[in-house]
Amino acid sequence: MSDPRKALITGITGQDGSYLAELLLEKGYEVHGLIRRSSSFNTGRIDHLYRDPHEAETRLFLHYADLTDSSSLIGHLHRIKPAEVYNLGAQSHVKVSFEMPEFTAETAGMGTLRMLEAVRTADWPIRFYQAGSSEMYGKVLESPQSERTPFNPRSPYAIAKVFAHFMVVDYREAYGLHASNGLLFNHESPRRGGTFVTRKVTRGVAAILKGEQEHLFLGNLEAKRDWGYAKEYAEAMWLMLQQPEPDDYVIATGEMHSVRELCEVAFGLVGLDWERYVRVDAKYLRPTEVEELCGDASKAKRVLGWQAHVRFAELIGIMLEHDLREAGIDPERVVGAGHDGVQR
Repeated sequence: MSDPRKALITGITGQDGSYLAELLLEKGYEVHGLIRRSSSFNTGRIDHLYRDPHEAETRLFLHYADLTDSSSLIGHLHRIKPAEVYNLGAQSHVKVSFEMPEFTAETAGMGTLRMLEAVRTADWPIRFYQAGSSEMYGKVLESPQSERTPFNPRSPYAIAKVFAHFMVVDYREAYGLHASNGLLFNHESPRRGGTFVTRKVTRGVAAILKGEQEHLFLGNLEAKRDWGYAKEYAEAMWLMLQQPEPDDYVIATGEMHSVRELCEVAFGLVGLDWERYVRVDAKYLRPTEVEELCGDASKAKRVLGWQAHVRFAELIGIMLEHDLREAGIDPERVVGAGHDGVQR
């Protein structure tokens, strides 16, 4: 039998994986994470979890594996015997998926199938969470998007995620697995990768204030997204696996904002006119664009008791404050101070 407070996370070194690991450790879980072997460590987001002085021994363990290697997945699953599996690992950058479609499909699509097959071989009960994406709705057929909205994907990444979603549904119905899909809309934080637009903007503001760069180059300024706080979304993942029956849930704020608004808010917080610094570069445009996404999370509120609390402007403020400090700038000195110059 497995320990009911033992969890396995793929993608543990990513933004979502780090917040989920943090949450599970706080709840008393023993947490195991699968990481890819590389020539350098990529554990910066979870390093602090090893350093809790109040813990007599660690409850966080990392194992080398890869979503393209089913033997490593099955082997670790049977050695660890987790009660909960959270599949967050994938090549998750939409623009990159156009340049690496096969690898994206192998990790985001087939990787999910390999994990499901591993879970199916277990002779103990496992609850499985699959990280879906609002990108699956693509060129939206209705707004806002709910669990009943048809998918209309517009990128290799989104297509792979749709494949993974329906594999979860099929394994749930065919084999009785407790397997749930989280249809998470954009969720950000100071741990977001620097190539994603929200973090690119907040880092850019800090670099411009410090005098390290003159302009910020972005793609489609008119794209609109439903942006929430990743730390809150990690709780929704956990809540899904605490339900007596598996299901699929949209996790979102229900508010939509454009990249242009993102720039207005971030630059405005430090008194800068964003139009002086932001430039559009065609190399950041996608071959097929998703113009707008906005989620209806009423089912999650009704069934899980979950709802977003951190809203757009507050989220950008959290990220900007972090990136200012990272750049060696005191946020209290520049945020809201009406500053309209650049540090030299």
